[in-house]
Amino acid sequence: MIVHHDSPQAHGIAAEALRADPRFAEARRLMLAAVTEHQHEFSGVQPPQADRQVPYQHLLDQFAAARGGELFYPYIGSGLGRGPLVELADGSVKYDMIGGIGVHIMGHSHPALLAASLDAAVSDTIMQGNLQQNVESAMLLRSLLAAATATGADLPHCFLSTSGAMANENALKIVLQKHHPADRVLAFERCFMGRTLAMASITDKPAFRDGLPLALAVDYVPFYDATDPAGSTQRAVDVLKQHLARHPGRHAVMCLEMVQGEGGCHPGSKAFFAALVAVLREAGVAIFVDEVQTFGRLERLFAFEQFGLAPHVDVVTIGKLSQVCGTFFRDSFTPRPGLLSQTFTAATSAIIAAHTILNHLQTGGYYGPDGRIAAIHRRFVTHFSAIAARHPSVIHGPHGTGGMLAFQAFDGDTARTRKLLKSLFEAGVIAFAAGTQPTRVRFLPPLAAIDDAAIDAVCGILEQVLVTAAKDTPGGRP
Repeated sequence: MIVHHDSPQAHGIAAEALRADPRFAEARRLMLAAVTEHQHEFSGVQPPQADRQVPYQHLLDQFAAARGGELFYPYIGSGLGRGPLVELADGSVKYDMIGGIGVHIMGHSHPALLAASLDAAVSDTIMQGNLQQNVESAMLLRSLLAAATATGADLPHCFLSTSGAMANENALKIVLQKHHPADRVLAFERCFMGRTLAMASITDKPAFRDGLPLALAVDYVPFYDATDPAGSTQRAVDVLKQHLARHPGRHAVMCLEMVQGEGGCHPGSKAFFAALVAVLREAGVAIFVDEVQTFGRLERLFAFEQFGLAPHVDVVTIGKLSQVCGTFFRDSFTPRPGLLSQTFTAATSAIIAAHTILNHLQTGGYYGPDGRIAAIHRRFVTHFSAIAARHPSVIHGPHGTGGMLAFQAFDGDTARTRKLLKSLFEAGVIAFAAGTQPTRVRFLPPLAAIDDAAIDAVCGILEQVLVTAAKDTPGGRP
C-alpha cells in the first residue's frame, strides 16, 4: 500500500487515527453527557409506572414462553441505571445487590464502562477469538498475567473464554491431559463449578444434574467449618487421605473454592488450605483454584493470594466481574495443540471493559484491610448485627467475607427464604439465595459503585421487609 505523507496513515495506522479523530471524541463526549443527564432521574427506589404494568407483564409472559420457563424475578431492564440503582422496563427503580450474580462490580451505566463500550463500538469486529484477536486482547492478557504473578504465583499463561463454566472446562481439560491416565477429580462438599456436563458432574447439588449422566468420577472432601477450625481441618485431611488411598494414583486434580459462594458464602482459612495442599502436593495431585466468583471481591485481587496459596497453584480460573473469563496455568501444564480453541473468546466490548475494570480496581484503593471492599463489608455487617439486636431470631450470620455477603433469615427454610427474596424485590432490593439447609440471602453488591448512603438505604429496606415477614408468620414470631 502506498502511503501519502499528508494522510493519517503517514504518522500511524488508520485505527489510531480514528480513535484520535476529534469528531469521534466529540461524539463520545456528547453521548456520555446525555447518559449522565438522564441518570439524574435515579435517586432511590421508585415504584412501577401504572400505565406500563400491563404491557410489562405481557413482555414477561412472552419472555418466559420463549425461553421455556419463568424468570426468577420479573426483571427486564430498561438499559439504564446509576451505580447500584437499576431501572426496569416497567419504570421501577431498584437497588441491585446481586449484579447478575457478581458480574456488575461497577454497577449500572458506569461512565468508565460506557466510554469503553463506545470505543468498542467502532472496532472492526464484535467478537474476538481463535483466528482473530485484536490488540485489546493482547493488552488484557498482559495486564491479567502481571496481576496473577504479582505475589509469586507461577502462572505465565492465560487462555480467555466467554464464560466461567468454559474457563473451568478448559482448566479441567488441561489438568486431565497433564496427568493422564489419572481421571478422578476431588472437590469440596457443597461446591459449585458450573452447569456444563462436566461441571455439573462436579457440582455437589443433585438438582443441577437431574437426568444427566455423570461425566466424571468425583470424590468429595468436607469444607472448612469456622465454628470448629481444628476439627474441620482434620476431618477434611482425613477424608482426603482416604480418597487417595482408595484410588491410588487415579486423582488428577482437586478443585478448590477459597470461598463457597453458591454454598452459602463460607470462607476457608489459610491453615485449612495449607493442610490440604501439603497432602495434595505429596500425592502429585494438581491444585486448581476456581475464582470465577471470588476474583476481585475480597481483600486481595485473587483469593489464592489472600489465603496464602500463591506458590502452590497450578491452574486458576476467573470470571464474572472480569467480563472476560480466563484460565491461568503453569508452563508445565501447557496443553498440547488442539486441546483448547474457541471460536469466541469474548466480545470486543467485554475485552475493553475487562481492562477498564481491572485498572479501576487496582488503582482505586479497593484492597487491603483498610481498602474500600473491607469498609463496605464492615458497614453491611454492622447493619446486619444491629438488625439482629433489635429483632432477635430474624437474621443470623455467617456474613461471608469481603464483597461476598450472606445471612440467614429466620430458620433458613428454602421456601420461606425465597418468599422473603420476592418481598425484598418488591420493596426495591434485588438479592439472591445461596446454600441449602439453611438457605441464605446473598448480596454481591457493586463494590466499585456503591456508597455508604446506598448501603444504609438497602439495609433500611431489608429491616422493614424482615419485620413485616416476621409479623406475617402465624403467631407473629420469626
